[in-house]
Amino acid sequence: MHTRLSSPLARVPACTRGAARRYSSFAALCSVLVGAMVSAAGAVEMQRPEARQEAPSAGPIRNMDALSVVLLRANAPKDARSSTSLGTQRQGSGIVIDDHGLILTIGYLILEAEGIEVIPADGKAVPATAIGYDHATGFGLVRASLPLAIKPIELGNSDALPEREPVLIAGFDGVAPAYVVSKRQFAGFWEYMLDKAIFTAPATVNWSGAALIGRDGKLYGVGSLVVTDAIKPQTYSPGNMFVPIDLLKPILGDLIGSGRVPGPARPWIGVNTQEMQGGHLVVTRVTRDGPAEKGGLKEGDIIVRLGGEQVTSQVDFYRKLWGKGPAGTKIPLSVLQGAEVKDLVIESIDRSQHLRARAIY
Repeated sequence: MHTRLSSPLARVPACTRGAARRYSSFAALCSVLVGAMVSAAGAVEMQRPEARQEAPSAGPIRNMDALSVVLLRANAPKDARSSTSLGTQRQGSGIVIDDHGLILTIGYLILEAEGIEVIPADGKAVPATAIGYDHATGFGLVRASLPLAIKPIELGNSDALPEREPVLIAGFDGVAPAYVVSKRQFAGFWEYMLDKAIFTAPATVNWSGAALIGRDGKLYGVGSLVVTDAIKPQTYSPGNMFVPIDLLKPILGDLIGSGRVPGPARPWIGVNTQEMQGGHLVVTRVTRDGPAEKGGLKEGDIIVRLGGEQVTSQVDFYRKLWGKGPAGTKIPLSVLQGAEVKDLVIESIDRSQHLRARAIY
């Protein structure tokens, strides 16, 4: 789905875990990549956090093999709606969060998947089932068919995680030291937005579903994307974006119990957009057979107004779209098609109605 970075500094592989244990503190482990972080950020000036001489009360992470991360593989049918953009064979990480095989991951890995398996460190694959997905946050939940001999990770308080804090990014293939370089709003091109995402640097590969672990050993976020502007917008600074774990806490029970968050869903029209200089919003893709396509929206259109109000940015577009009402609401758009401004009315839906997914249970 996203371009992967191939820098040799991007990830510490599993074979180096033994060397990592020789460091006396987590801050020392992170400091070996400070020079690489500055280099990766290009011309951006980034000051190193002060080294901490004393470990926090919970103690630094020393046993890398004890991390609660598994390899997750999922297969989606060729006719799945999401296969066009996500492919049919997907691989990433899952994070064990209870003693009964409950695994947290990033939702796009399991979207419309029919076959899921998780592979712990012993290499023995265990079948798993998707039990929950939430498009608003991006979280996905699976349940292993057998209990896993893995200690679940404790959830941290991501809102309290400060910028410039050393962290550990743990994926199925190893671990990578990093820093939290910013916490800010994130707007994705696929009708997705977070009010306060967590950004880390330097960038690491195999970020999908990776665990963002604090110095206290707790989970603070789930890996979603690689980005080129981790430090601040419009500044070249490669890194990763994580979905904050605090967003999971109020919806976890519902995802386990019914597979989704209750209540009216947001209106979804099936459009990808890109914000251009000056705040213009260009349509880069229209979902096949989706509401936007049925309503006449086309790739290359420029979205000018929504409900008679000018659209000034991607964030502004989402706020106006979701503020119109629940899924099913008719969305009036004014778009520039060629040299002509056209008024369209798009009948929104709940995104789950568009997916060809197996029942979540």
